[in-house]
Formats: sequence, structure tokens, C-alpha cells
Amino acid sequence: MPFHDRAHIHVEAGRGGDGALSFRREKYVPKGGPDGGDGGRGGDVVVVADPTLRDLSAFRRIRKIAAGKGGNGRGTRKHGADGETSELRVPVGTQVLDREGRLVADLTSPSGRLVVAYGGAGGRGNARFATSTRQTPRFAETGLPGEDADLVLRLKLVVDAALAGLPNAGKSSLLRRISNATPKVADYPFTTVEPVLGTVEGPDARQLTVADVPGLIEGAAEGAGLGHEFLAHLERASLFVHVLDAAEGDLEERFRAVDGELAAYGAGLAERSQLVVLNKIDLLPEPPAFRYEDERIAGVVAVSCVTGAGIDELKRRLFELCPVEAGEPAEQTLPDYLDYRPRPSRGPAFRILRTDRGYRVVGTPPSPEELEEALRRIGVRRGAEVEVDGEALEWSE
Repeated sequence: MPFHDRAHIHVEAGRGGDGALSFRREKYVPKGGPDGGDGGRGGDVVVVADPTLRDLSAFRRIRKIAAGKGGNGRGTRKHGADGETSELRVPVGTQVLDREGRLVADLTSPSGRLVVAYGGAGGRGNARFATSTRQTPRFAETGLPGEDADLVLRLKLVVDAALAGLPNAGKSSLLRRISNATPKVADYPFTTVEPVLGTVEGPDARQLTVADVPGLIEGAAEGAGLGHEFLAHLERASLFVHVLDAAEGDLEERFRAVDGELAAYGAGLAERSQLVVLNKIDLLPEPPAFRYEDERIAGVVAVSCVTGAGIDELKRRLFELCPVEAGEPAEQTLPDYLDYRPRPSRGPAFRILRTDRGYRVVGTPPSPEELEEALRRIGVRRGAEVEVDGEALEWSE
């Protein structure tokens, strides 16, 4: 199944339930007071980081997520039930952006949970409006609409180590050797065209997650080849496993080519620790020397995916260099989620009340278009009276 690291989705939180317009009706109580209960709150839409998911392929067919509507209030002061919350389960490392591309949230931990659309408040029943001077209020509030938004989901893998290198360096074969992954392997460049994840089993039941991303070419940081599309998946790796084809020679020059693309991309990739792997040593009489001096190079291991030489040593070094906290960069502490949204400073400028003849708009009168949309949402019917700013109108549509 193709790897999906981006998705578009529309979310709609639930509308609040309407407050009840009701009066007490009991035998021998001819003038019972108001007893309308409040409407329930609309359900929220929540994004949850699920560690069992690997990509966003679940959203290939899902384009819209809607939460439940709050229940309407009833007589005898019975409140409506709150609407059902809808959960949007995404892989750890998913970023949420709005329709303008602004970052809304960054879910970096399996415990990450964020409300992306809040349900509307329920309307108050007429029992809430009774006072000593207004003993029989003949109106109740309608519920408020929930928030809605068009969102972009973008996945940046959270892994312990990522394999980096030029095309055809043998990264896929190496991942097959050290993990449970089964990526496509062939003797030509760009066999890997999407990230592949594998789990490496280690001592004391420890596990590491390793990603094989497509090979880098010159200009990848500017978008050439597969470019930014997959360099982003290296951002959250604790360690880079820099794979070089030992049989091709010019090891230091090819190391600098890939390292230059990492530096050009930015996002701290140039400072990340690297374990250099000299692959395909079975094609040489003896392993070559790697003479590139750099404090970021945590070690050099020579391996052969064909014979298995050096594989155990490579696994040992991986577990030594990766932190115990799986999927978390050694010098970076990531919270459960980062929420970048400004919070609203005030409530709605107007409310709509239900009356025994129709509806009454209180507060700052909205524009005709805004009022029409709000009335349609609450199910206004032909012939209903709508009172706006002291003027009674009849809904004719």
C-alpha cells in the first residue's frame, strides 16, 4: 500500500442543543411556572496521536469528520445530552495546518490529544430566564453552532534512526538485514520512492524504529528529485545512519554531497549525530578506510548485506547511540503537543432566542447574510416570526 504523509480533511464540531420552551403542567396546578431545561453541548472533534498508525492512508477516502449534535432540553428542567465527540486518529509526528498553511498543532507524543473544533454551547431553557419580575418567560435560547475548519494533515516521522545516503547505496537491503521491514530491493537507483519503517529487536526487549527514506540527489534541499517531500522525515530522527557504497570509492566526497544537502535543508539536520556505514564490503578484498574527520560522526561500521558481516556490530552501535526514549531526539524534549492557535477573546456578538411565535435576535444585530445562515442552521420554517432590533419579520422562504 502506498505511503501517505499528507491529507486534507474538513472537520465540523456538533451544534449545541436548543433550550426548551416549556411550562409546568400538572393537575391542580393551573399556572405552573417555566420548567424548560437547557440543551446539551455539541461534540468536539479531537485529533489523537496513535502509536499503532504508520501513515495517513486512512484519510484517502475520508474527507469529512463531524461530531454529534447536542440534545435539546425538555420540560421538567431536563437537560439535553452532550453531543458525541469524534476522534481523528493520526500517527505520532503528525502536524495539523489550517487552510492557509499555518501550523495549528504538532502531535509529537503517543499521548498527544488536541481539540481542533469545539462543539457549540447548548441553549438555555426558559426556566433559566425566570425572575421576580418576569415569572413566565416565553422564550429559550437556541444552541450555538460548533466550529468547522478545513485542515491539512502532514506527517513527519518520529523515529530513532533514519537511513540517509545517495541512491543505490544499499539502504533498503540494510533495513531488510537489521529489521522486520521488507522494502523493495533492486540494482538500480530510486528503488525506494516512499519511506519504509522497520523495527530492530535488541537486548532487554528494547526496540528501535528505523526509517529508510528515498536516496538524496544534488539539489534535494531545493526540491530536486524527491526533495523536501522526504527530507522532512529526517527532522525527528535521533540519529542518521549515513550509508555509503564502499565499492564505488571517493567515500569522503560522497559523504560531503549528502551532508551538504542536509545542511542546505536546515531544521537542525546538519548538527545531528551520524553513524557511517560502509556497505557492500563483500565486493572488495578488504574494507576501505574512511578518513573524514568530523565531531558529528559517532562511529564507522563496515557491513555486507549479502554475507551478514558487520551486521551485529551495527545493531550494537545503534542501541548504544539511540536514547532509551524511543523516537525522541537526544538533545530535544518534545511535549505531548504544541498548539499554535490564538484563542478567541470573546463570545458571539448575538444570540437567537426561541419564542412561542418564532425567534428573537438579541445582542449586536448581524448582517442579513449572517442572520440568514444562522436561522437556516437552526431549522427556521416558513411563516416563523423573527424579531430583530425591535422589528418583527416573517420568514417567507
